[in-house]
Amino acid sequence: MKQTLLIELLTEELPPKSLERLSAIFADEVFAALREQALAGDDSICAPYATPRRLALTVTNVLGQQADRAIERKGPAAAAALDGDGKPNKALEGFMRSAGVTFEQLQRSGEGKAEYFVARVEQRGKELDDCLSGIVAQALKKLPITKLMRWGDSEHQFVRPAHALTMLHGKRVVPGEALGLQSGNVTRGHRFLSAGAITLSHADKYAFDLESEGCIIADFARRREMIATQLDRCAGIFGAIWIGHSSLSLQELLVLSNEERSVLSSLLDEVAALVEWPVVYVGEFDEEFLDVPQECLILTMQQHQKYFPLLDAGGKLLNKFLIVSNMKVEDPKHIIGGNQRVVRPRLSDARFFFNRDRKHTLESRVEKLGSVVYHNKLGTQLQRTERIATLAGTIARLLGADKADAELAARLSKADLLTGMVGEFPELQGIMGRYYALHDGEDKAVADAIEAHYHPRFAGDTLPQGALACAVALADKLDTLLGIYGIGQIPSGDKDPFGLRRHALGMLRILIETPLSLPLPALLKTAAENFPAGMLGATVASDVEGFVLDRLRGYLRERGFEVSHVEAVLQVLNGQLHEALPRLQGVRAFASLAVAKDLAAANKRVQNIMRKNREEIGSGLAGATVIPDLLKEAAERDLHQAMQDITPFAQGYLERGDYGQNLKALVTLKPFIDDFFDKVMVMCEDKNLRLNRAALLQQLGKLMNQTADISRLAA
Repeated sequence: MKQTLLIELLTEELPPKSLERLSAIFADEVFAALREQALAGDDSICAPYATPRRLALTVTNVLGQQADRAIERKGPAAAAALDGDGKPNKALEGFMRSAGVTFEQLQRSGEGKAEYFVARVEQRGKELDDCLSGIVAQALKKLPITKLMRWGDSEHQFVRPAHALTMLHGKRVVPGEALGLQSGNVTRGHRFLSAGAITLSHADKYAFDLESEGCIIADFARRREMIATQLDRCAGIFGAIWIGHSSLSLQELLVLSNEERSVLSSLLDEVAALVEWPVVYVGEFDEEFLDVPQECLILTMQQHQKYFPLLDAGGKLLNKFLIVSNMKVEDPKHIIGGNQRVVRPRLSDARFFFNRDRKHTLESRVEKLGSVVYHNKLGTQLQRTERIATLAGTIARLLGADKADAELAARLSKADLLTGMVGEFPELQGIMGRYYALHDGEDKAVADAIEAHYHPRFAGDTLPQGALACAVALADKLDTLLGIYGIGQIPSGDKDPFGLRRHALGMLRILIETPLSLPLPALLKTAAENFPAGMLGATVASDVEGFVLDRLRGYLRERGFEVSHVEAVLQVLNGQLHEALPRLQGVRAFASLAVAKDLAAANKRVQNIMRKNREEIGSGLAGATVIPDLLKEAAERDLHQAMQDITPFAQGYLERGDYGQNLKALVTLKPFIDDFFDKVMVMCEDKNLRLNRAALLQQLGKLMNQTADISRLAA
């Protein structure tokens, strides 16, 4: 009979940051095993549950016993299984005993020499009771737990001490054991709001019983949604927004909707894993703390206290915050007051760090970077800063920015690593550098560049704004890429301890999306030469170029461009990454034309002819031009004239960056190309004609491949 199955493991408080993942994997493993054992089918639905003190799941339509099934066992060959009297020999008798059948029950299968005996027996299905303990035990072993613990005198291990195991099939307790616990139907509710132990009457009523009797919201997603709804309501009272993601900038947070803010909130996930009966209260702190940079106060409240700070519509921090409590009481003044008392010393610490840090300028801290090792093979942070400053000045000059300002911003860019505030909150590096630079009287553009040189820090993050900030950011990323890659610390698989993939993608985004006309090979070569001789490998610039181009392929595919289009553009890009997107958009528009495949195929044919016959054509082709008087056939004269006609237009489109029109101009060549290949023999016996026709094809190839190597579009 099919019933809902409930499994619950009651524990001490589980790690909040991994609770949802542990719950999902536990449910997936159990559900997969039930399906594999034919105890759950296509009509079964698995629902995971997770609270701070329990991992649970329900699966609908679970059988109490597997269906009986016919098992066919293949026995010995018929020709070798009988004696001279046609009776079973010892081999066949042994097979019959193992299968539990008589000779009369055996059947024959196959024909001739391939005929063999078969025993077909009915196998009784296993009961759920016989399988479930093993399924649960195996699922628990597969959970991604890095550190296990023992408790009491037990030898069992889990991420936290386990107290009770519930396994219900409908209303029946399934006997079994896991982690030394015998299954039952008694669980616990909220530590303070529950009346006591809860006897679960039926698996279908699990979530209802916990909520009504135990003040527990068992569904993690529902609990998270309840918290977000209450946060929205409380924030709305003050016309404010709540923030729960420390990685996003305040400018990015302000443009998000409540729903988007909820989805992106890592703090919301963590808080949902800390409470079982969520209630949101409003706390406040003294306005005097608002003199401290609001990023410091926000991180203090989020990381130390798990509070949700409030911003007004302009992005300014209010002296109010939201508390997600695990207690619902009629008068919450004691809860609110307690949290306000706790947050005050935290904010005081932030103010202390900020005031103390400002007693010393960033410039005064730079030389102290000489005592901070960046990498034992790459020197100190001071040496690294000097390299970045030199490179930033070079890039700034190329971008038309002030070289001295770029060098100054780069020189000061790592100084805030030695401040108390960044020591307490590493996430604030760069941000605090900007505040301290402004306090020191540095130019705003220099201060902004100090903060922006870390950007983009993650996928979707904002880019540095302005040539000065871009120069410093590029210099920082180039130094990291060339340095770390050059000493052999190459990313492998999912291992990338220095974040080289992130740095490469950040550099690509700056060059492509800003955009900046800086050739990648030249940048890498300049950055490599910026290191002391012999520090890096001789081929590091070209090696890193290949590494970056691999990231570029992935970046462009994520932007929705086809692989063939990407490869077509990369063949002619020559490191000018700022042209990648407009060229790809042009290729995409061209590929939608009916004649695109034919022109791509013709281009491929041209390249094949040139490649296969390069030796016979001769080395003189490199500088060869078409001699009109040697164009003997009408088809080659017509093609040459058509090329002459469209070249000025195609070249004009190319120079203006209108790559789509550049490719579309080729459409008029199609009938002339077709006619040429139908009527003209390129590899003719006359050497002069052969070379002239090869020069014509070479000129045609260059004309067709100005925007992209369209032969890559051929199927």
